[in-house]
Amino acid sequence: MERTLVLIKPDSIQRGLIGEITKRFEKKGLKLVGMKMMHLSEAIILEHYAHLADKPFFKGVKNFMQSSPVIAQCWEGMEAVDAVRILVGITKARAADAGSIRGDLAMSFQCNAVHASDSLETAQREVKRFFKEDEIFDYEKTEYMHVYSEDEK
Repeated sequence: MERTLVLIKPDSIQRGLIGEITKRFEKKGLKLVGMKMMHLSEAIILEHYAHLADKPFFKGVKNFMQSSPVIAQCWEGMEAVDAVRILVGITKARAADAGSIRGDLAMSFQCNAVHASDSLETAQREVKRFFKEDEIFDYEKTEYMHVYSEDEK
């Protein structure tokens, strides 16, 4: 099973899209194994966006990502990285396919609703960056769970 990172970005937090975005991954059949709301520190921004640090627009990215909390999610499933990338859509939100998260919910390159790991190798690094081992939960995902009372056993 693969694990991948999704960050629900500040624009989605501000617009109340947390449930809508999360529901799409759940409906696909992925398993949510970690989730937390957090403000991104200077250190995590610099590490996560190191590949953009020398770009002229980096300050804007940093300011945007620190403008409100984000929701970090760790999803698990068969080919989870590719499945999430398909659900998310391309980075340029205005050109993203209808039906994808970005195609339906976002309008700009920066305010594009979510971040998703772009490869298995990246996902492995990013999950470790945002989650400690004890913040990832291993549990059996069942379609129908019935909790028995002592009387029913």
